Amino acid sequence: MTERCAWVPDDPLYQWYHDREWGVPVHDDRLLFEYLILEGTQAGLSWQTILRKRENYRRLFDNFQAEKIVSYSEEKIRALLADPGIIRNRLKIAATVRNARCFLQVKKEFGSFDNYIWQFVGGEPIINAWKTVEEVPARTTVSDAMSKDLKKHGFKFVGSTICYAFMQAVGMVNDHTVNCFRYRQLLSQNFYK
Repeated sequence: MTERCAWVPDDPLYQWYHDREWGVPVHDDRLLFEYLILEGTQAGLSWQTILRKRENYRRLFDNFQAEKIVSYSEEKIRALLADPGIIRNRLKIAATVRNARCFLQVKKEFGSFDNYIWQFVGGEPIINAWKTVEEVPARTTVSDAMSKDLKKHGFKFVGSTICYAFMQAVGMVNDHTVNCFRYRQLLSQNFYK
């Protein structure tokens, strides 16, 4: 039997996400934006809820193309608020539109969002070696700095805990526990070279 991180529930979708995506370094700007938005949307909810609605988010938010999202009208926002396929929270939807604008400004300033966001870890993932899930922090000084800087650039729903979850998801930090098969796989598959 495959040993996973202890936090992974007995849910095939969640297991697929853990086994294929979580902790793999991401350098694609569109995908980084998707993760940033979904992590912010997850605030106060379970990641399982977001995973189940992820395809709806991709469909309704133009596959997280910030260039399209920035021009969303009030009519489009009302339509999103009426769609049960996503989390119908006005503040989070408005933040997505605002964050798309901020994202494009950061891309322009730094050449890519990837250049900007990966600077917080010096361009290389932080490799941890946690034995238990209880050792894994909810935030760090790095996520504190990222949160502060994102807020300075105008982003919303980017508190330190959200930023750390984002860092874990996009592979800026390897927080698979050492007994998890993915911990060793990620190290051996040269994702960190």
